[in-house]
Amino acid sequence: MATVTALQKPVTTTAEDTLKQKARDGSVVSGGHLVAKALKAEGVDTIFTLCGGHIIDIYDGCLDEGIRIVDVRHEQVAAHAADGYARQTGKLGCVVTTAGPGCTNAMTGIATAFRSESPVLHIGGQGALTQHKMGSLQDLPHVDMMKPITKFAATVSSTERVADMISMAARECFAGAYGPSYLEIPRDVLDREVTIDRAVLPESGKYRASTKSIGDPADIEKLADILVAAERPAILYGQQVWTGRGQEEAIALLRGLDIPGYFNGASRGLLPPGVPHHFDRTRSLAFAKADVLVIVGTPFDFRMGYGKRISKDLKLIQIDMDYRTVGKNRDIDLGLVGDPGAILGAVLQAASGRMDKGKRQLRQQWMKMLSDAEVVATEKLMPLFLSNQTPIHPYRVAYELNEFLGEDTIYIGDGGDVVTISAQAVRPRGPGQWMDPGALGSLGVGTGFALAAKLANPNKEVLCYYGDGSFGMTGFDMETADRFGAPYLAVIGNNSSMNQIRYGQVAKYGEERGNVGNKLGDVAFSKFAQMLGNHGEEVRDPNEIQPALRRAREAMAKTGRSALVNIWVDPDEYAPGTKNQTMYK
Repeated sequence: MATVTALQKPVTTTAEDTLKQKARDGSVVSGGHLVAKALKAEGVDTIFTLCGGHIIDIYDGCLDEGIRIVDVRHEQVAAHAADGYARQTGKLGCVVTTAGPGCTNAMTGIATAFRSESPVLHIGGQGALTQHKMGSLQDLPHVDMMKPITKFAATVSSTERVADMISMAARECFAGAYGPSYLEIPRDVLDREVTIDRAVLPESGKYRASTKSIGDPADIEKLADILVAAERPAILYGQQVWTGRGQEEAIALLRGLDIPGYFNGASRGLLPPGVPHHFDRTRSLAFAKADVLVIVGTPFDFRMGYGKRISKDLKLIQIDMDYRTVGKNRDIDLGLVGDPGAILGAVLQAASGRMDKGKRQLRQQWMKMLSDAEVVATEKLMPLFLSNQTPIHPYRVAYELNEFLGEDTIYIGDGGDVVTISAQAVRPRGPGQWMDPGALGSLGVGTGFALAAKLANPNKEVLCYYGDGSFGMTGFDMETADRFGAPYLAVIGNNSSMNQIRYGQVAKYGEERGNVGNKLGDVAFSKFAQMLGNHGEEVRDPNEIQPALRRAREAMAKTGRSALVNIWVDPDEYAPGTKNQTMYK
């Protein structure tokens, strides 16, 4: 029989010991690991973040779940990257920030996603629940701040509910028109471990309803009747057609019923340039002369003149994912709420075989008239596109960029006038290959968008055209793009000014007062690229634009790193919209 010596003590098992043993055998899980499990169930394969003590357990969970962690230098870039990743993949984008300034730095990116209807989940840290209202480090009322710019904002108050709340927030991102959600998770909720059987962990694929609604079937028939009877119909496709991945149905409708198509926002590129049914220079003419106009997935906001630029004599139809958008700012003849692709596919099916030969001939005559007008509009722009003036005319830069684009180049615009002008020339060659800030007009989106676009499409070329003002906001994360093997070509239209604003100031107050608050220094940004070990060039001769772009492309192929071309443009040339101040009317 064994004897117990004086040095031996009875073994006691604490609750902490029990949890540690259960962690080893996989029966307990921390809040941060539940976050990662829930994100994986949502199809998230990448998070964009900047580290902070409140959120580190999420990183540990992501490592276990095989989720890529992309850490940037500023949270605004992380939020824009999550937005860009969602736009490029069609899946949920995810940004993870620490509390306090981590959240506030990301707010511009979340607000941009909100106005652009992009599905982004923002997970933010917070001080421990046990320190509530005690003044913990970086404590702010994050949920209250985020509510106005998200579809859903809440605090997760128990570890058991972490995964459940993430699934709830993700559902909100895709309910109706897409948009961002925000979840605040206190540090002790993230760090706490619970037994796996106590965690509410929704099973992937078993808690979602279909979002591919066609709305009222009777309205599908009404729209089919209207389009069959029309002689001069036109359709404008907006952001939702691409974000909802309805491009195949959208193009099939144009081709099936011989309707000219116009494209804005992310829908640019749904049809390549030079093919029938693709129009982009005669929108005002079509809106004035059409007898039926269908607006799909874009609101009557300032970009549409709040609907006032559309003839009152035509029949106006609006299709949108959000009931609140339909008929806002402008009366319509028919409104349909649902998924754009599903609705357009159903309308084509309802209208198929109903157009007679005479009506189709009228449609072709209508498109021929618009095509001829497109040629005339292009010819008017050619002197600007081919201008040899120095400083370089911004229209020449836009023309050269379009000539440079490859079949798979993703084009990103980040700036004021230089980008507005480029929209008159740059024609992306495929779906998803145009990205811009959207209705919020945020500067600084380009670097995050470029990083995300390249990570999502490693085999495609990514070109971001910046104004010098916008590049200065987020350009340092070019280093992040190179660090994660996501090089891109940065082109800067450099006029040493915030020119879109400058024009209005000078016009209103004169030169002496109008140049206040909008003039920037003359920065040779090529040296910034070279500092990072990248290819960089300065261009002052318009005939050197194309050779410089080609050298940058070759350098990227050789080094696997980003490149930058800094083009000096005329600071006294402005976009037509800037001269007319249409953004404010």
